[in-house]
Amino acid sequence: MADPRGFLKVRERELPPNRPVEVRLRDWKDTHAHREEGQAFLKEQAGRCMDCGVPFCHQGCPLGNLIPDWNDLVWRGQWGDAIDRLHATNNFPEFTGRVCPAPCESSCVLSINQPAVTIKNVEVSIIDEAFARGLVTPHVPERLTGSTVAVVGSGPAGLAAAQQLTRAGHTVVVYERDDAIGGLLRYGIPDFKLEKLHIDRRLAQMEAEGTRFRAGVSIGEDISWDALRRRFDAVVVATGATVPRELSVPGRDLAGVHFAMDFLTPANKAVADGTPDVLPEGAPTAAGKHVVIIGGGDTGSDCLGTALRQGAASVTTLAIGKKPPLERLPHQPWPTDPILFEVSTSHEEGGERTYLASTVELVADADGNVRALKVAETEYLPDGRRAPKAGTEHEIPADLVLVAMGFTGPEVGVLEEQTGIEITERGLVARGDDYAASLPGVFVAGDAGRGQSLIVWAIAEGRAAAAAADTYLQGSTELPAPVRPRTLALRS
Repeated sequence: MADPRGFLKVRERELPPNRPVEVRLRDWKDTHAHREEGQAFLKEQAGRCMDCGVPFCHQGCPLGNLIPDWNDLVWRGQWGDAIDRLHATNNFPEFTGRVCPAPCESSCVLSINQPAVTIKNVEVSIIDEAFARGLVTPHVPERLTGSTVAVVGSGPAGLAAAQQLTRAGHTVVVYERDDAIGGLLRYGIPDFKLEKLHIDRRLAQMEAEGTRFRAGVSIGEDISWDALRRRFDAVVVATGATVPRELSVPGRDLAGVHFAMDFLTPANKAVADGTPDVLPEGAPTAAGKHVVIIGGGDTGSDCLGTALRQGAASVTTLAIGKKPPLERLPHQPWPTDPILFEVSTSHEEGGERTYLASTVELVADADGNVRALKVAETEYLPDGRRAPKAGTEHEIPADLVLVAMGFTGPEVGVLEEQTGIEITERGLVARGDDYAASLPGVFVAGDAGRGQSLIVWAIAEGRAAAAAADTYLQGSTELPAPVRPRTLALRS
């Protein structure tokens, strides 16, 4: 363990500061500042990790990260050993350390009566220090198996599966329909939350290990799914859950109403091109507009930060449910991951947040553009359903409305049509306990088989699906399989 008396000597949880709001709103860089003498500060916080006997943080992390181990190694200053222990369970700590909501911290034993250990910050500090010291090197396989694997989708699940299978000795090709590798990490998450250098340097390691990347290739269009299966010995489907949840209210088809990703993707591509103020023709912009975001989750928060940087006149975020509590409720006891009120870096920067807000109608101006939302207070009915409360309707001015209500599942139409693969009642790609789909040699990882979830679950499932594919190709595997899949009923 780390300092045996650390949690007694340092009772306060402390994180590195964020850059001042007025400064960071002028650029698209990471919102976090680099702390001076960060290692001394980090050692103190890592030393709060206690000898709890049973580390429940393992239970809270789908990857099973060896958190007490690397907390201890950071406290001792053994950075090489720390990154080895971290990489033993997590291929991409630079991603989880930045955009994972850290369910491990909710399970920290110290959090029963003190603020939890800063697990997420220790994690990202380890990987950043490892890159800075040149400790992240390619792991080239000692031998090649002669088997080939196609990974469709280059988000965290696909990349994790690809890296594991490459290191097992297979020849792996990752296909991505967008013009750059990374999935939603690349164009779905803004740079102020995840700068793309973190993706690029990891891809450089993977390329040096032998993984091949093919961007701008849409499987099902440029190459048929059946042709892909004939070309490769195994296929891993890791296409993510990209179908947005629809807002079914009058006026949804008005000009100025967009899904969140139709707003975020061109904005993030413009940042990648170095011209954040020059958007593609027809792309929605928040500049000078009254923006309303429907949905209070992470995607809505990303829309908020993006709209503020584009110069929105105002931004209002609407959530249909109640404002979450500040502390655990009795039905969400430790070590479960509770639903709590959170303030993201984007919320710190501006905008208004409104809860119990049900959108009733989108109101048009004379030219057919959206000019306002008609909103009512949300009422909870005796059967648990939510509905607009009569007599509470009012209008909120809006020139741009962004629908950020999450995702319902993967795009399976072409895949099902070309292969006859089985689909669940929820529209996900069906799979068994070994991540295998209904077609021989096809495996499913991440949101494509699980539904919309966390990045840490995507990496865990990518690793586990890689182990299943390796077993299929070789008869056995030495790759770890951290989690069993969540399987769902087939469509009738």
